[in-house]
Amino acid sequence: MRFTKMHGLGNDYIYVNGFAERVPADPAAVAVAVSDRHFGIGGDGLILILPSEVADARMRMFNADGSESEMCGNGVRCVAKYVHDHGIAKKPELRIETGRGVLTFQLTTGPDGQVAKVRVNMGEPILDAAKIPTTIAAGRVIDHPLSADGPEFPRGWAEACGLDPRMTCVSMGNPHVVLYCNDVAKVPLETVGPILENAAIFPRRINVHFVQKHSDGEVTMRTWERGSGITLACGTGACAVAVAGVLTARTGPTLLAHLPGGDLDLEWAGEGRPVYMTGPATEVFTGDWNGMA
Repeated sequence: MRFTKMHGLGNDYIYVNGFAERVPADPAAVAVAVSDRHFGIGGDGLILILPSEVADARMRMFNADGSESEMCGNGVRCVAKYVHDHGIAKKPELRIETGRGVLTFQLTTGPDGQVAKVRVNMGEPILDAAKIPTTIAAGRVIDHPLSADGPEFPRGWAEACGLDPRMTCVSMGNPHVVLYCNDVAKVPLETVGPILENAAIFPRRINVHFVQKHSDGEVTMRTWERGSGITLACGTGACAVAVAGVLTARTGPTLLAHLPGGDLDLEWAGEGRPVYMTGPATEVFTGDWNGMA
């Protein structure tokens, strides 16, 4: 199986070109095998680039644990780069079919003609609690007390990072919970992340983001991704953070988000408007996988 390793701000996936390669019969099992950073290729999951009847290409995305996800913001930017750079559809604007519908992309190329940066119309955020989904009995979960419905956490962690114990839930086609604190570096993400991801109030699990505000237009965030654990970046999560900031009046309509792997530019003008995300996409190397397929 021919593959290409790509990443968006260090959020790295193994990509298979379904236009030219045989698609794995069991992509969930292949995702687990190739994602292993010691015995596989190493990555946060597997992404298939497939033909589409309604767009330039279609993306299917599998987490490192084999679970299939509806969307991946960093991953879909890399899909757009691959589709352009490898000649599947070499044009400045693309349409990619995803688990949350067809998204549109504006591509910026470098001197070598290869895509360096991608601006994505991520669509409107989903705010209805039942559609995120969460079982919290509210129309929307905005600054909802964490202790009211949340699971049991280790003692002292909230005080250590200066947690604001209110959560906001947003779906960007996949589910996110956003919490604010004074110092994201002090959040024990490896402990608290999986507790929140698997909390009973989130029936399809959830992506977890802790955010430290610097100004109305700048934040730092850390992420525990559903099915993959701690990652260097989460594009849909950054979009959810931008939406949560506007909904709770913490940040404004344009936002610079610092993630461990780099920066993303976000825009959300409010209700009824799509979220726009701009960031890089990088191809690392191409090879052949001789394991299971």
